[in-house]
Amino acid sequence: MPQALLRVKNLKKYFPIRGGLFSREVARVHAVDDVSFEILAGETLGLVGESGCGKSTTGRTILRLIEATSGEVWFQDKNVTTLDKRSLRALRKEMQIIFQDPYASLNPRMTVGSIIGEALVIHKLAPNRKQREERVVHLLDTVGLSSEHLRRYPHEFSGGQRQRIGIARALAVSPKLIVADEPVSALDVSIQAQIINLLEELQAKFGLTYLFIAHDLSVVEHISTRVAVMYLGKIVEIAPAKELYTNPKHPYTEALLSAVPIPDPTVKRKRIILEGDVPSPVNPPSGCRFHTRCPIRVPSCSVNDQVLREISPGHWVACQVRTGIATA
Repeated sequence: MPQALLRVKNLKKYFPIRGGLFSREVARVHAVDDVSFEILAGETLGLVGESGCGKSTTGRTILRLIEATSGEVWFQDKNVTTLDKRSLRALRKEMQIIFQDPYASLNPRMTVGSIIGEALVIHKLAPNRKQREERVVHLLDTVGLSSEHLRRYPHEFSGGQRQRIGIARALAVSPKLIVADEPVSALDVSIQAQIINLLEELQAKFGLTYLFIAHDLSVVEHISTRVAVMYLGKIVEIAPAKELYTNPKHPYTEALLSAVPIPDPTVKRKRIILEGDVPSPVNPPSGCRFHTRCPIRVPSCSVNDQVLREISPGHWVACQVRTGIATA
């Protein structure tokens, strides 16, 4: 078994809501609430869920683009959450991110060569300008662009090309882990497939490990080794991709999968319509977070916290009814 490259333990991120004359903290947004998982070297963990469930916050907190409220993030043998600024900067070479919006994530005042080469300057990976430019040209070629694009600006490119530039920037420092924060959600469907194929090719070529964040389950199915489903700040199910898509156990996962379009019109699938709206993360429900909308809930679901339990090898579910421990 390959070793875990990344281990997340009891990660929490609460955003304070301030009000009143002295801007005191009056409430908290429970964006990420006690999340734990591992990512093995060389695999892709898909992190899926509705908008606002805490997926992107989880990815950014892991990289310390946002500081965690509590919990631990271990990258190999280093606790990322306790590193000082110098040590964290050195670790940035190992952990990179591809942002969701290819239009907002590139500096419009910088050329493509400067955008990709900036990390090489910061980490002193290219001794002189010539070597830096050669490295940038090689990266552009790697992601399907050419040397002619070196001195152009972001506004001269399409959305798919901009995302390729973002991928090249992430690859510049030869990282081991890349957090892909919904990298295809802003792109056309035909371009999405090209970017997904590119990410898979790069993973095979450079031995990359991905945390792939998305809300589109059909996209995640093709690229992920395992999939984690998130609801209102908590992970409710983790399983190998094929197992999750063919044998979902959590009722929220079932509802999500029932909404995925099927290309074959002769195949019938029962659509699961959830009742009510997603509760506010400012005041999440007690017990199981999903119990207010769950079609199979029992009275104890509103009291007992959800805990991930392994129901088959590698398949973890946080549902007391499905794991057979619920009490009326």
